[in-house]
Amino acid sequence: MITDYENSQDRTGLKNERTFASRNFWSGFLFGIGFVAFIDETFFHQLLRWHHFYDKSTTDIGLISDGLFHALSWFATIAGLFLLADLRRRNGYWLKRWLAGLFIGAGGFQLYDGIIQHKLMRIHQIRYVDNVITYDVIWNIIAVIILLFGIYLTILTRNKHHNVGDTANER
Repeated sequence: MITDYENSQDRTGLKNERTFASRNFWSGFLFGIGFVAFIDETFFHQLLRWHHFYDKSTTDIGLISDGLFHALSWFATIAGLFLLADLRRRNGYWLKRWLAGLFIGAGGFQLYDGIIQHKLMRIHQIRYVDNVITYDVIWNIIAVIILLFGIYLTILTRNKHHNVGDTANER
């Protein structure tokens, strides 16, 4: 009798995974944006002091822009975590799908930052040195690697049929 109940629970979890696949992705996506923005803000803006979010004005404006950037990144993080909590409550959490969203959000944000903000809008550079191209190339290559891994996980989980015996974290 316990086995039938466990199998019933597994089938419910699988149905919920398929039902909530998009929500898993978007929860991870928002968390990924917030997480990589937090890393950027903490290390490159505050600890290393390589740049501010907006470097075309005074230091005070740069610090204010960092604060706004930090606040918005945490809104994305918290929104992703609220969605994650809802998924857990509904037994619809799918780790691999969530990680796919996380990596696409993180890599996509980093690539957007490296191409749009650094080069097209020129609101800041990674670091103000003579050989900035080295930093740009490394920044964007890392972003593409993260993004490609997220795309790989998305494809892997698109129409994946799981074994009924898998636990939620194995799926």
